Amino acid sequence: MALKVAGRGRIPPFIVMDVMRAANERMAAGHDVLHLEVGQPSTGAPTKVVAAAKRALESGDPLGYTLAFGLDALRERIAGYYRSAYGVSVSARNVMVTTGSSGAFLLSFLAAFGPGNRVGLACPGYPAYRNILTSLGVEPVLIPVGPASRFQPTVEVLRSLDGPPLDGLILASPSNPTGSMVGAVELAAIGDWCRDHDVRLVSDEIYHGLTYAGPAATAAGMDGAVVINSFSKYFSMTGWRLGWMVVPDDLLRSVECLGQNFFISPPTLSQHAAIAVFDCLDELDGNLARYARNRAILLDELPKAGFDRLAPADGAFYLYADVARWTDDSLGFCRRMLDETGVACTPGVDFDPIEGHHFLRFSFAGATNDMIEVGRRLKAWSK
Repeated sequence: MALKVAGRGRIPPFIVMDVMRAANERMAAGHDVLHLEVGQPSTGAPTKVVAAAKRALESGDPLGYTLAFGLDALRERIAGYYRSAYGVSVSARNVMVTTGSSGAFLLSFLAAFGPGNRVGLACPGYPAYRNILTSLGVEPVLIPVGPASRFQPTVEVLRSLDGPPLDGLILASPSNPTGSMVGAVELAAIGDWCRDHDVRLVSDEIYHGLTYAGPAATAAGMDGAVVINSFSKYFSMTGWRLGWMVVPDDLLRSVECLGQNFFISPPTLSQHAAIAVFDCLDELDGNLARYARNRAILLDELPKAGFDRLAPADGAFYLYADVARWTDDSLGFCRRMLDETGVACTPGVDFDPIEGHHFLRFSFAGATNDMIEVGRRLKAWSK
């Protein structure tokens, strides 16, 4: 019997999850692991969020479906956050709560782009962008970026692209895996370029709040831009699977219909809990202070171990290291590092199929003592 198997599922794996599996297998065998492979906070949800979830569970409310756009109270809090954090006016009607930022990427790509459209994205960049686009029949156009443009697209880079015009551009600031950021002036220039060339801008802002060189600029309010954010990173609610997007008027009905059919609604308990997260900024900024300490430790210790070619880590909780002096097989290098030191990190090929064979990503979202121990182990290993 030969049953049909659709080709859209034949996309590359998210390699970081494979690395995490190998790290867990090492732990199950009785060996220790220092987890610098996964990009998630090591802290749980803030205290008031947990309390709000308990109240929702004990209220007697059956916690049934919400509307596809999410709870109005949460959408209002998100809109208020744009006013307080950025000084930008966003209407709650343009805010859609989603099943993680992953749900937001899927809905926005489906609503904005059709099969055969071309969407530009920085390389290195988050692998799920290109893999989701590919599965939808949309062509991901990799835009190689490096130290010369601080690992971000610029208007000059966009002007120099060969081939047919782009239909869309995904911009991530702070970026995964590099942590680099686009300043407010350059972001405005990119927004103008997109408007002038009929290119839909999708701004991934899920690492906003996690910055070390000044605040991040938002694309909210730019003509036609879709802005995506998440409760998983700064807000420390990873497993609650909740995100949001700011949707331009011309896509509102499309994302609503898609959301109704794909997800019905975002997780209801998580939505009730997330309303309280905007009252927890002091607690969340305490997490940011720890990330800043971890970053400082690795920026000091990794070069001593020979990892001295690092992308500018303006935000997020990653360091992206060029390891060409040692290897052109980052996947094998990561396996050997895990086996010989117990340090788990992610190979650059997950983020960059062109140059990623000689890059690694370290996540510093874990415990500060782990960062100190990573420095000690890698200095001994690289001698």
